[in-house]
Amino acid sequence: MPTLRESLEARIEAALESCGLQGAGAGLSPATDAKFGDYQSNAAMVLAKREKANPRELATRIAAAIGETEDFSAPEIAGPGFLNFRIKDSVLGDFLTAMRDDVRLMVDSASPPKTIVLDFSSPNVAKPMHVGHIRSTILGDCLARIARFLGHRVITDNHIGDWGTQFGKVIYGWKHFRNEETLTRDPITELVRLYREVNSMEASDPTIAKEAREELVKLQAGDPENLAIWKRCVELSWLEFQKLYDLLGVHFDEHLGESAYNDALGPLCDRLTAMGLAEISEGALCVFFRDIPELEERPAIIRKADGGFLYATTDLATIEYRLARWNPDEVWYVVGTPQSLHFQQIFEIARRMGIHANLRHIPFGSILGDDRKIMKTRSGENVGLSEVLNEALSRAEEIIKTKSPDMPADERSAIARMVGLGAVKYAELSQHRMTDYVFSWDKMLAFQGNTAPYLQNACVRVCSIFRKAGELPVHVPIQIPHPTERALGMKLARYPENVPLILDEFRPNLLANYLFELAEHFHSFYEACPVLKSSESERDSRLALCDLTHKVITHGLDLMGIQCPERM
Repeated sequence: MPTLRESLEARIEAALESCGLQGAGAGLSPATDAKFGDYQSNAAMVLAKREKANPRELATRIAAAIGETEDFSAPEIAGPGFLNFRIKDSVLGDFLTAMRDDVRLMVDSASPPKTIVLDFSSPNVAKPMHVGHIRSTILGDCLARIARFLGHRVITDNHIGDWGTQFGKVIYGWKHFRNEETLTRDPITELVRLYREVNSMEASDPTIAKEAREELVKLQAGDPENLAIWKRCVELSWLEFQKLYDLLGVHFDEHLGESAYNDALGPLCDRLTAMGLAEISEGALCVFFRDIPELEERPAIIRKADGGFLYATTDLATIEYRLARWNPDEVWYVVGTPQSLHFQQIFEIARRMGIHANLRHIPFGSILGDDRKIMKTRSGENVGLSEVLNEALSRAEEIIKTKSPDMPADERSAIARMVGLGAVKYAELSQHRMTDYVFSWDKMLAFQGNTAPYLQNACVRVCSIFRKAGELPVHVPIQIPHPTERALGMKLARYPENVPLILDEFRPNLLANYLFELAEHFHSFYEACPVLKSSESERDSRLALCDLTHKVITHGLDLMGIQCPERM
């Protein structure tokens, strides 16, 4: 069943064709003010330029060709030539009734579906995940959920940093200063301590720096002892990462690290050279982009003069692996804005290699502290992700305890988890991904404003209604005689229109803003239209409208990885 907007677009385009005005599209968008109708078209103004005609006169012709239909009242002409449309109440009610009975809430699947590899999160082994991982992890998970719901085949791949010069220091520290008890209890903290201790000692003792480099060379040469230490570092780190992913409800289909591609790097460099894509410059193997002005002075180094490989080499090998294993239509990289140049370079190299998959960098801004600088601890270090999430749970539990002091402790803890984690996720996803935003506990946990608790509270209010009403009405026709009922119904009807748009520019904030506005409409409806105390016919219809509101908000929040409690 088409959405209301699709039905109207088809009618407008048919009318344009009958007027000999095809080719410009319907130009349809939601009306900015309900008093002008439900949808508005600027087709007449767009076509007026092409036809060298008066836009209002052209709008009159188009309106006459459309006329009144079974679904829409006759269009009205406004301003310089806008066409305003209003859906008939009976049609809107029928659509909402069908939407409530549809498991997909009338959201169409993508056609054709694609295979998408989604690269996000990417923590480094032997280092704690920090607040900087929030955006990539939460944004990537949300995009994966939405793409899967729309019918795409999505492979989530966590490209962890498990190889590099730091391991020489970690292995040296492991052999000389390791505290096995601390390593068992808190492995990441102990691995960071080992690295920092060796790094500090190197400054005053050149022999330690030399020995640490030798440990790295032995690791890279396949020394069994060093490989075993490295593997344990990777395993211990992943166990700690997995605890945070489990808490966040984030799942990965693959988590190959950089080390998985080591054997492919040398042959890749040889092929790039043989293809004439790479050349030696000052001892290093480079790819130049002399035909691209913004990259002309920025070659990509594929192999250093000392024979070492770089991120660009590993990322190109990773692209080849993903294409061979999954044959994706697209590969999405959810990585911060500072890496934009890097991805521009490797995507161009991949294109020159004949790789045709659509490679997309999905950049994002930074999380700021109260001083509007990159969020750090007082000592200048990155704030740990585990500290952020635990603080969210603790603050949420205190709020729930204040609101419901008699609630059992286990129930309070479960609800606090939904509220606290939901608040952190929503604070991220409600922002345009390119926006730098200030991390504020008070704002994200508030029960008023554009926050997760505000949306969750709307769902709790519906649950409270049904606890008093009893059994849900089944297959009840939804009617919308009251203006606030109609406003809520119209907002609900736009859900299947909005969800597919999110992936166009990778903007989950569109979904967040929609849900916030929907919750506002629901609260207005709740205040203006009694549900349980209304007449029987009104009561059942309003209960059905409440049920559909609950379904849409919980479904939308689920796409964001956020759960809704039944009470708070």
